[in-house]
Amino acid sequence: MVKLISFDIDGTLEVGDPPGVITLDIVRQAYELGFLIGSCSDRPISYQQNLWQTHNVPMQFTVLKQQLLDVRAEFKAEHYLHIGDTDVDEMMAKDADFEFLHSITGDIESFYRNYGLSG
Repeated sequence: MVKLISFDIDGTLEVGDPPGVITLDIVRQAYELGFLIGSCSDRPISYQQNLWQTHNVPMQFTVLKQQLLDVRAEFKAEHYLHIGDTDVDEMMAKDADFEFLHSITGDIESFYRNYGLSG
């Protein structure tokens, strides 16, 4: 079974406002390795979809932060991870029974190693 990674945008991804530490190359690698990937953000869904289309990054889901539980219900995976930069991200992740990785204070290098990504 696959792993699912949900990315916040602002403060998490390099294309966020403010920019975060996760590059689009890492997101692409995760997709190419077969992970289910998507974004879960406060940004409107249309903004998220346009962002991914503009950067040619395929996503399996684009949802609002409070819909993370819906992602878990829709996609079956062996492991669920949400990466974000706020207490709200962490709360939403825990409420949906996702592991949470803080994009600023978390161990991003270990995440890369554990998921077979090269950053």
